[in-house]
Parts: sequence; C-alpha cells; structure tokens
Amino acid sequence: MSKRVLILSSSLREHSNSDMMADAFAEGARAAGHDVEKIRLSGKEIRFCQGCLACQNTKRCVIHDDADDIVQNHMLGADVLVFATPIYYYEMSGQMKTLLDRADPLYPADYRFREVYLLAAAAEEEDSAWKRAASGLEGWIECFPEAKLCGVVFGGGYTQAGSIRDSACLQKAYEAGKSL
Repeated sequence: MSKRVLILSSSLREHSNSDMMADAFAEGARAAGHDVEKIRLSGKEIRFCQGCLACQNTKRCVIHDDADDIVQNHMLGADVLVFATPIYYYEMSGQMKTLLDRADPLYPADYRFREVYLLAAAAEEEDSAWKRAASGLEGWIECFPEAKLCGVVFGGGYTQAGSIRDSACLQKAYEAGKSL
C-alpha cells in the first residue's frame, strides 16, 4: 500500500549532509512505490510560536507564514513524517525545533501520520551525538498518541557540506526509505 511520505529538511546549507540523507531516503521510498514530497526549510519564513494556544480551538495557527502552509497543507495529510537535521551542539537545528513548535495545530486535528523518522548528520563521530535530537523529537511525538518514532539514521564525522557523499550512511538512509 502506497504511503504519502513528507520529508522536512531543516539544514540551511546548500548540498548539506543531512539534506543528502533526505534525498537518499526519498529515493528509497520512491523505489518502494510511495508518494514522496520533500520540503527544504531553507528560505522559508517560519516565525516563532507565540504560545497563544488559539490553534487548539481553531486547528489553525494565527501566524500566516510558510510554517502554517507546511503544517496545514503537507504535515496534516502525510502518512509518514521524516525530519532531516544537522546536529548543532548535540541537538536538532533551530529551524526544525521552530517548525515542531509551530505544528501545534496538528494536536487537536485529525492527523494521518503514524510513522516518524529522524535523519541526522553531525561533525561528531560518536554514535550518541544524535540522541538529544531524537529525545526532543520524541517529546513532540508523545503529543500524538497514534504516532511513533520508527527509526533514526545517523551519519557522524561529516563536517564539510557534501562530505557524506558515497558513504554507507546514505545507503542506510536509502534502505530506511525503501523499508516503509
């Protein structure tokens, strides 16, 4: 059964390692017959959540920017959400965190996603470098009882943009997408 897969790539760097992981995941998911959409947050206007909670009643954010469009027209109808992020100070990028905060209108809505994946790239090589980012994402997922974190693909030791090219990590991202 074909799934609607939404990949949200949060790096602001051109040809970034986490974005290359997102592309590999997308390629695998398409090879498995899924409908894949990828959105890069670079160049998007995504303002901070005001914490007004109006969206809990209206199911829509009072701020009308690119985040509102992404949440309403892309995240709400996706079966699978994939977040690709560079690891900054052992945590997800600020762009990813800001989008997660702005996705609050999904909480009372009839969201479709059940599977969530994290793709993370870091200069640090140790396998634990991604764990705080995953923990932050899991905190967001806990607000959606039907959803769960189904997998993490981590690429460590990649400092320069594009240095992850031709690595086993990209193959792991491809296989994760193909296994949906």
